[in-house]
Amino acid sequence: MKLVILGAGESGAGTAILAQKQGYEVFVSDMGQIKDKYKKVLDDHNIRWEEGKHTEAEILSATEVVKSPGIPDTAPMVKKLIEQNTPILSELEFAKRYSKGKCICITGSNGKTTTTSLIYYIMQKAGKDVGLAGNIGRSFALQVAQEDHEWYVLEISSFQLDNMFDFRADVSVLMNITPDHLDRYEFEMQNYTDSKMRIIQNQTANDTFVYWKQDEHIEEELAKRENGYAPKPTPSSQAVKAGHPTLCGFVDTDFEKYGLEFSQMGQHNKRNALAAYLATKQVGVDENIIRECLKDFPGVEHRLERVAEKNGVLFINDSKATNVDACNVALEAMDRPTILIVGGKDKGNDYSTIHELVARKCAGIVYLGVDNKKLHEAFDDLDMPIADTHSMKDCVEACVKMAKPGDAVLLSPCCASFDLFKNMEDRGEQFREQVKNIN
Repeated sequence: MKLVILGAGESGAGTAILAQKQGYEVFVSDMGQIKDKYKKVLDDHNIRWEEGKHTEAEILSATEVVKSPGIPDTAPMVKKLIEQNTPILSELEFAKRYSKGKCICITGSNGKTTTTSLIYYIMQKAGKDVGLAGNIGRSFALQVAQEDHEWYVLEISSFQLDNMFDFRADVSVLMNITPDHLDRYEFEMQNYTDSKMRIIQNQTANDTFVYWKQDEHIEEELAKRENGYAPKPTPSSQAVKAGHPTLCGFVDTDFEKYGLEFSQMGQHNKRNALAAYLATKQVGVDENIIRECLKDFPGVEHRLERVAEKNGVLFINDSKATNVDACNVALEAMDRPTILIVGGKDKGNDYSTIHELVARKCAGIVYLGVDNKKLHEAFDDLDMPIADTHSMKDCVEACVKMAKPGDAVLLSPCCASFDLFKNMEDRGEQFREQVKNIN
């Protein structure tokens, strides 16, 4: 059995170690440069690897392939693997085969990182043997290889779900479905929706699906599934199995109904708290522990994170807001006139959905990106100061000039970060650093 791993980041290196432990012949291939720490891990385990290329003979001879979620099905090597019907899996699909742990799995266009972190926080405080993995934390595969836990809390993206077939969540959580990553889904909202709904595939009546009942897309999809509907397979998948979990829906007013208190600001965070409350109750965590954890949860980096107040201006880092809906909920949470920093790698965004909100909440806009043309078209008609910048230093300087005491500066970019930054964390950290430098 030969396993080829495409992409040698955290998940790729972890998968390689687990696969070797399970007796696979392992080869790791990365078109980019592999970080030194991962090269060392692979070398220490005598695992073969290459960087800066994909050797076709090595890759096409694989029994199975695990690919990084960042590699699209349209990549030339992936297309060749699909053509020859080589199974292509995500790290989570592969690692779950070898884990005895139960999984609480969280997805959604927005809110998943906060909800995942909160559920993990509650499970830890409840004394559970629990691991944090998926889009955050350490590699799921590496944890399975080294210290398989009784429980895992997994943040799962649509890209990971696309290559998950037999995986079954004990508790699945779907926060919402709003337009995101449409550039990866042929700009078809239904394709993206189908991907998100894979979170419930293979679930039975013994499993639970926690979801926000006020999301029209989720409600529509659940209605279809009552008739045996399952999401259509992606090009690299076999048939997708329908799921029939026990439903546990919630609405916004349940927060007050259950008498919950949460440490984080904003209506969207009440939904995150509700989802975590219901998911952890489902797995038997004491209600008093859950309630205390909601009150003292410290929050998540780069998500409505208060960085500093300088000269009466509050600076807030919401770098995780990589789509329009995330920016929408951030603006709704603002209670001061706001200078909005927006821009980056556009993912097929429709900015008209927040135009009225920006007009109502904002005192100015600073564009931050390589190409801000679409932003100019969307917002230049507003009666407020607008600045065009192409580096975080220039961006924060423009904000300082624009803001008055009592204002807030909100980095909530609506876009991916890869035009100017390594990732959204790098964008948030550079923002923090520039704010620190303000006199």
